[in-house]
Amino acid sequence: MNKAYIRRFARNLLLLPLIMLVACGPTPSSTTSIDAEVPATYTRNGASSFSTLTVAFCADPASWFLNGKGDFVGFEYDLLKSFSEEVQMTLKPTASVNIDDLFRKLKSAQTSVSAGLYRPMSIDENDKIIWTDPYYSVETLVVYNTNLRRPKNWEQITGDTVAYLKNPGMESLVAELAKEYPGIRWKPVSAPSSDALLAQVDNGTYPYALVTAHRADLARNIYFSFATAFTTGYEVEMAWALPDNKTYLRNVLNEYIARSKENGLIDSLVDRYFNHPQQVDRNDAGIFQTRIREDLPEFKDIFKSAQEMTGVEWRLLAAIAYQESRWDPLARSETGVRGFMQITLDTARHLGLDEADRFDAERSVHAAAVYLQMIKDRLPEEIVEPDRTWVTLAAYNIGLGHIEDAQRLARKKGLSPYLWKDIRKMLPLLARAEYYQSARHGYARGGMPVAFVDRVRAYYDILLRHEPHHEHLQLHVKNTEASKV
Repeated sequence: MNKAYIRRFARNLLLLPLIMLVACGPTPSSTTSIDAEVPATYTRNGASSFSTLTVAFCADPASWFLNGKGDFVGFEYDLLKSFSEEVQMTLKPTASVNIDDLFRKLKSAQTSVSAGLYRPMSIDENDKIIWTDPYYSVETLVVYNTNLRRPKNWEQITGDTVAYLKNPGMESLVAELAKEYPGIRWKPVSAPSSDALLAQVDNGTYPYALVTAHRADLARNIYFSFATAFTTGYEVEMAWALPDNKTYLRNVLNEYIARSKENGLIDSLVDRYFNHPQQVDRNDAGIFQTRIREDLPEFKDIFKSAQEMTGVEWRLLAAIAYQESRWDPLARSETGVRGFMQITLDTARHLGLDEADRFDAERSVHAAAVYLQMIKDRLPEEIVEPDRTWVTLAAYNIGLGHIEDAQRLARKKGLSPYLWKDIRKMLPLLARAEYYQSARHGYARGGMPVAFVDRVRAYYDILLRHEPHHEHLQLHVKNTEASKV
């Protein structure tokens, strides 16, 4: 990209606020901690600020993983992070390679809490382990390799092997199932995650596996040769395990779990991580993975360069570009949008792009990245991640003005104007006369940004599993509004 273009690009950023209402059709966080946990008085308003909450975990997309910026996120991580902030402790994660490693750390008191576990149906008082109250229950099911005929019940797999991830709750469930169906051959697997077990069903190592429904759903567009056979009728309960000398911490965690159920925090995290719709079917996901292997290498440096320039994560940009153009720099739409990122002519002009630039992959990606960051910067600070990214995507698709109309409508209906799950409910209403006639920015095809965000999220999830995080030194253009991104 030549210097004259960069100067022109930066100059035109000053005009971006004028068009923001127009539709345009994870290294882990470092914390200071000490090596040994300091016993303290655990109250809602604070333990000693020098206390450390050491948590052993196995990386898993259902509970604890790195996001696009290289930061820890996940259902259990967010829950424990909120707890540690509430009691003013430093959260110190320690990774485990599998369940056996995790329990070695737990029983040798190398960790205060172990995450990613299911609570056993009965507690062994001599096990040197204590458990918190359960905070979430999940359905269990049997999956099968799709090269086999789908079984409809246990009787149809009598004599076959069913693998399961070693975990106290799963082992309790298997003990019960073995009494009911003695003909099943059970195989405990000490894999690092449920993903690893599902991969072994996918490649035919095991014909069947006992898994939880939410973990199977998260892997459905990653591995294509497994499917659900039938549900078991049983649930397992998620809970945290602690050394038996941590009763004081267990009691405080139980109080926190009770509050989190009552105040809606757990429901909110379940909705955030497990309930977003899958708008990409498995056939599309399979094609996308082929395109990742065959086509993405040509554009990868462009996306990474845009991340270095703006801070917008490169895999998110790649997901947007695939949804917009299927990574085709010459793509055209009947609605007037053009090129790799499907930028409208008006938006392109304000970004300093001419007609030919819209068909230039590098320039259109850089322009779109800056535009996305400018939108995100204008959102209310009350919208926090990851909702902030999803709202930004919706505004990129339909315009910030219509997002603000949806926020106002959410307030009127007693919903939160700062949560994507509530904003996405309001957007489709803006296509109905009883709503858009009183909306400040009028009619909007509000279902479009909802579908757009859902599909980009699905592609992004796949990219997060396949492509590594890009470390970068973020660049800034001095003396312009671009220095904000």
